[in-house]
Amino acid sequence: MRLDQTSLNSKKKIMVLGGDGFCGWPTSLHLSQVGHDIVIIDNLSRRNIDNELEAESLTPIQPIHTRLNAWKEITGKSIDFYNIDIANEYAEFLQVIQSEKPDVIIHFAEQRSAPYSMKSPKHKRYTVNNNMNVTHNVLCAIVESSLDIHLVHLGTMGVYGYGTAGLKIPEGYLDMEVKKENGERVEQQILYPTNPGSIYHMTKSQDQLLFQYYNKNDDVRITDLHQGIVWGTNTKETNLDDRLINRFDYDGDYGTVLNRFLMQAAVGYPITVHGTGGQTRAFIHIQDTVRCIQLAIENPPARTDRVFIFNQMTETHRVADLAKLISKLTGEEIAYVPNPRKEAAENELHVKNDLFLSKGLQPITLNEGLLQEVTKVAKRFKDRADYEKIPATSLWTKEQKPGVPEV
Repeated sequence: MRLDQTSLNSKKKIMVLGGDGFCGWPTSLHLSQVGHDIVIIDNLSRRNIDNELEAESLTPIQPIHTRLNAWKEITGKSIDFYNIDIANEYAEFLQVIQSEKPDVIIHFAEQRSAPYSMKSPKHKRYTVNNNMNVTHNVLCAIVESSLDIHLVHLGTMGVYGYGTAGLKIPEGYLDMEVKKENGERVEQQILYPTNPGSIYHMTKSQDQLLFQYYNKNDDVRITDLHQGIVWGTNTKETNLDDRLINRFDYDGDYGTVLNRFLMQAAVGYPITVHGTGGQTRAFIHIQDTVRCIQLAIENPPARTDRVFIFNQMTETHRVADLAKLISKLTGEEIAYVPNPRKEAAENELHVKNDLFLSKGLQPITLNEGLLQEVTKVAKRFKDRADYEKIPATSLWTKEQKPGVPEV
């Protein structure tokens, strides 16, 4: 099946939780464009966090109904919207599921920033309460509805941690061998051991156990996507009109590392590397994110299958190497600052992503054209940048220092 075409007999009703966010919005538009019937549920909490942090998206984000009306005006396709706090409004959420009867639920509705989750005890508690309650309420509602719903969850590569294990990180499950008392060897597969590096990553690790249980106990069909760091801003659909433009977070809490580097270079701010820059991370372009979600929907597990776990990434890079690449392209200097995170100064990262490749994904990899495209967006809206919000000031421990360069 082509990635950009949906046949009539495969059209699905898809509910996108967190469909107003950085990944949820372009995913909603992409799936609508290829012919699916989309319903967004979002409590607009990310917009409220903008107000709390006083750090707006570099790109101007229109109100949700302006976005949805623009989409209908341009494409003729309607997307329904419900403002529901899934963590706290279970009955309302269940009622929508029972009335809409979705074939698929895509779960983006979690607080997604590791630095934000570490800002204070209040932020730690909010992240745990929100993320854990949302995931469990979604699973409970699917079971209570008695509908055969395929749940697709956007997780993170960060559940694996960033240590060097000496092997390629498998897609969710680890082959192991146990020696019994009589000397007999028994082979098993277990969930790959988690090693979360923040409160946010810890909630994603707990998600895996909830999925495993509800899959085992209630036969809920689940695909868990362990995604790398997303870079890029727009997709084919969000480029159709300025009213559809996607988020571009650049602040120290929500800005992803490569986008932050490109934005910093575009506005003449030092490219800020935490520590030595020896951290290796997995990456994926936002356009590939929406393609992977589509592939996951088109290749669902059966009710008898265990949880499908895909590593949703296309390449790995060392942070210092990315900084040097951006510096070479833009001429901006690099500033090495204290690392506000509690992590190894350097690590290797080897990851398997065979499942998406076997489903037909043709990965978008780092290239100069796409880097310049993101830089162009950053330059266009650079007057909206608040330089005081660029440094990473959320600390993992009291002993650490903010990553603030001399400007």
